[in-house]
Amino acid sequence: MGNKIKYGIKNAYYAVKTQSGYDTPVAIPGAVSISLDPQGELYKFYADNIEYFRAAVNNGYEGDLEVALLPDSFYEDVLNNTIDSTDKVMTEIADPGTTEFALGFQFEGDEKASRFWFYNCVATRPEVEGDTKEQNIQVKTEKVKISCTPGADGIVRVRTTEQTTTTVYNGWFSAVYPATAPVVSG
Repeated sequence: MGNKIKYGIKNAYYAVKTQSGYDTPVAIPGAVSISLDPQGELYKFYADNIEYFRAAVNNGYEGDLEVALLPDSFYEDVLNNTIDSTDKVMTEIADPGTTEFALGFQFEGDEKASRFWFYNCVATRPEVEGDTKEQNIQVKTEKVKISCTPGADGIVRVRTTEQTTTTVYNGWFSAVYPATAPVVSG
């Protein structure tokens, strides 16, 4: 029958993009929320006084990932901060370059969790903020802007379905799913 609803994000992972695919996924504990808006528009061309041609353009997704705290490994692997080998102090530099990665996570469902991998992602640095402790503790989270674009093969993301095999589903976060673009006739 399948899910009727989705709720709750968990099992967030990132995997750095390499020449041959993606590295082993690394957990991002404490996922709070994700909001990725589709990028692209509906393209319309008019001729002969009619809508002569139209197409939907898929430029991927862009939005926010909010977590309790980003792990130091994310700062190093994705945001290209460095940790001094002697004193173990992390340093951020102005223009460290961009590291692409895949972003994986799951949404709970009333039947079964749906699992995702978004490809060709880049991230911004999180804000630095905090408040003094008063009578109640106010937890501050970290939020990064994520942009996920289609690769040369056109693939943006993959997700499990209710028919996904048990082997693929159970191994979903042990390696980035090796998606291949379907052949589209037309």
